[in-house]
Amino acid sequence: MSFSRTQPDPMGDSAPFLSLPEETAVREEPQGEEEGQVEEPASGVSNRRAALTVVVLCYINLLNYMDRFTVAGVLPEIENFFDIGDSKSGLLQTVFICSYMVLAPIFGYLGDRYNRKLIMSVGIFFWSVVTLCSSFIPKEHFWLLLLTRGLVGVGEASYSTIAPTIIADLYIADRRSRMLSVFYFAIPVGSGLGYIVGSNVEHSTGDWHWALRVTPALGLLAVVALLLVVKEPLRGAVESRPEQTLVHTSWLSDIRELSKNRSFLLSSFGFTAVAFVTGSLALWAPAFLYRARVVQGELPPCLPEQSCGSEESLIFGIITCVTGLLGVGSGVEISRRLRPSNPRSDPLVCAAGLLVSSPFLYLAIVTAQASTPATYVFIFLGETFLSLNWAIVADMLLYVVVPTRRSTAEAFQIVLSHLLGDAGSPYLIGVVISFSPVLSLLCSFVGVVGGRFFLATALFIEKDRLRAQSHIPSDDERIVVPKRGRSTKVPVSSVLI
Repeated sequence: MSFSRTQPDPMGDSAPFLSLPEETAVREEPQGEEEGQVEEPASGVSNRRAALTVVVLCYINLLNYMDRFTVAGVLPEIENFFDIGDSKSGLLQTVFICSYMVLAPIFGYLGDRYNRKLIMSVGIFFWSVVTLCSSFIPKEHFWLLLLTRGLVGVGEASYSTIAPTIIADLYIADRRSRMLSVFYFAIPVGSGLGYIVGSNVEHSTGDWHWALRVTPALGLLAVVALLLVVKEPLRGAVESRPEQTLVHTSWLSDIRELSKNRSFLLSSFGFTAVAFVTGSLALWAPAFLYRARVVQGELPPCLPEQSCGSEESLIFGIITCVTGLLGVGSGVEISRRLRPSNPRSDPLVCAAGLLVSSPFLYLAIVTAQASTPATYVFIFLGETFLSLNWAIVADMLLYVVVPTRRSTAEAFQIVLSHLLGDAGSPYLIGVVISFSPVLSLLCSFVGVVGGRFFLATALFIEKDRLRAQSHIPSDDERIVVPKRGRSTKVPVSSVLI
């Protein structure tokens, strides 16, 4: 048998964008390897390049969240510039989340079937250009700002549904958990940097528009790094799955199978509660802290054309960065140490984080008018416990879902968590915002409900993980049949006689 005419690796750097699902084949092992030759990792990506890939993906994830919360860092200035109230400014986050939510399933479908690196590159480039354009909108056209924030969702949807699946195809077990924790550090840290950079750039230039021009430049650098550094790994190869498990089914079949996965569904509902609480905090916390100080007489009210709330945005940004580092790292480490003695540790740690954070966030709102330092302390504690679950939830999704459905699962979780979570919570709070404890009670109640969902997840997590690890295709799925030295996917009906 001759190997002179080799087929290009469909999942490698040379993979065409519109590669067929059938081409997601298991790599062939070359015959007659010389002794002493260094064996290539199963993923097809060297250890060094895999580490660099995680660094690039983490950098892009940080930029995504930095851009998302730059708007929150200069929200008082945006309200004054466009002469809008809380309900309209709350729409900025809601429109973005709705767009992101609607587009996520599309990119999830593409990410499970086609070249993930190219999909992310195009999306991030588009996001960078749109964000830059949004900084030049005149004050008479607030609707254009809403439109551009919606279009930014294209870039984020193209990235968030796909990037974790690349990490999953590079690492397994504890190494995957650690790499995911590095990746998800970028969520709280990037969010905090969004407040810090937004408020500082606005304060330095005297114009909030410049705050929206920082991340586009960094985004273009991210596209270059993505194209030059990241290599597409082979799907599921590091998990040593049999050939028969690496098959593609229709999108409807994927959704049907995911809907039967109780651990995935329950953990997604739990994460929805996290999204609701963090969405509320992210947009309104700096403005709330500023207004609380106005009520205490420490600061004058914000007047038109005046810079307002930059100090609160800076402090809240620093708190978000620090609590994110502490929370994400602690959550992964606690779960890892408990896992040998308790295989249900992942959902239990997530539940504990939500249940403990809820009373602290309630106390932060209650004490705001009486003591600013106490409010910051309670926010610090609440956000730390809230951050415990970021990397753990992603890790749970990856080990209870088979590789060929992971991007779709990520998209499904994004839709659910944003639809019932932070898509509506910023606007809802913008409409009813006040200094009443009733508002904080709502967020605390949602946090408690989310904790109960994670407790329910613990009942099924072991069984669903085992099912994903030992997945065997059903009769209506395609299998890999050797044909003239190459792996070819054909329908089962064509080989069963």
